[in-house]
Amino acid sequence: MKKVVKFGGSSLASAEQFIKVKEIIRRDDQRRFVVPSAPGKRFPEDGKVTDMLYACYALAEEGKDFEKELSRIRARYQEIIDGLKLDLSLEEEFKVIEKQFSEKAGENYAASRGEYLNGIIMAAYLGYEFVDAADVIRFAPDGVFDSELTNRILGERLAGTEHAVIPGFYGAYEDGRIRTFSRGGSDITGSIVARAIKADVYENWTDVSGFLIADPKIIDNPEGIDTITYRELRELSYMGAGVFHEEAIFPVRREGIPINIRNTNDPEAAGTWIVESTCQKSRYVITGIAGKKGFCSVNIEKAMMNTEIGFGRKVLQAFEDNGISFEHVPSGIDTMTVFVHQDEFMDKEQKVASAIHRLADPDSIEIEADLALIAVVGRGMRSTRGTAGRIFSALAHANVNVKMIDQGSSELNIIIGVADDDFETAIRAIYTIFVISQL
Repeated sequence: MKKVVKFGGSSLASAEQFIKVKEIIRRDDQRRFVVPSAPGKRFPEDGKVTDMLYACYALAEEGKDFEKELSRIRARYQEIIDGLKLDLSLEEEFKVIEKQFSEKAGENYAASRGEYLNGIIMAAYLGYEFVDAADVIRFAPDGVFDSELTNRILGERLAGTEHAVIPGFYGAYEDGRIRTFSRGGSDITGSIVARAIKADVYENWTDVSGFLIADPKIIDNPEGIDTITYRELRELSYMGAGVFHEEAIFPVRREGIPINIRNTNDPEAAGTWIVESTCQKSRYVITGIAGKKGFCSVNIEKAMMNTEIGFGRKVLQAFEDNGISFEHVPSGIDTMTVFVHQDEFMDKEQKVASAIHRLADPDSIEIEADLALIAVVGRGMRSTRGTAGRIFSALAHANVNVKMIDQGSSELNIIIGVADDDFETAIRAIYTIFVISQL
């Protein structure tokens, strides 16, 4: 049996955290492949190394002296090395980094060095082989991750390897230039490694004991989620649940590899299992609630719209031509509403409105700002009558006005639009009706 274990930045922020990580790995000899993030915050006011690298490189790119900032980064790593009593020097690596910064090697290169250096320390501390992600994770010339080429290269490289450390977050183009994933991309690296070695389990270790039904910043001590499907997680992650990078699902999903979200600071907790499908019923009708603020709606009205072939395409073309993606498009017989991110739309709203008039000739267009979208997700909703009714009853009792409802044919989720000011109230109301009242 083989396990890939990924550790987040908070799990590797200090020597003390490294010691915890080693104990976790040694406790199970199936944990053979390790994917580390860059050091995170040691305390609330502390800085993340990745942010420090971005700031340092910004100075280099402006032609300013960056030695002081680079020395602070060097000191963070040296503190870890000293705390672990390792006979290890990163001086040569920092000389290369300094040279590359001076030659303006790029922001991607700069950001990747956090994981790269932490990977070297982790490999030395565990006595594992270090495999540079730049050698095994490939991006196409257009910057898109090349999953099949990576799977072949990485699979061949790790074949016959008993133990290895592969730093997260980055890979490289064919010519060796570094390319990073989006922030939180070490989750993706772990998933890629799990697929390449055909792992039995991908363990993702962080600073929380798995997923919670709702945001703890809104709900006091929300209940945890024991098991969640890939599809449910995609919906919740997309709408703001940030424990696990949403794109990290795809590599393991192709192989049916389960993911286990665990807590480095509470290793005995079972955490959350992410699986393709399950016969296990969730404890509640819903699996989770998540949402985001900062949307606006563009409501287009036209009499007999439903009989006009191509009307929807013409409307959406106006957004596409202006480089704006849409979130949801609920519609009626004579109306069509497009929800978009407000910050992307504000500066282009009149261009889009003009384009809609030119392309689709609507009767009227009305724009409403400061809206929030909330996703209520759960595989249990399919077999439970009255779920939508309970949601709207709870929102009505909480004096929340519903601006939009959109339910997919899979019956896996219901999307609700409310005013930004009602966002927290709506989530508390939904959580209360489905979780607290069921306890």
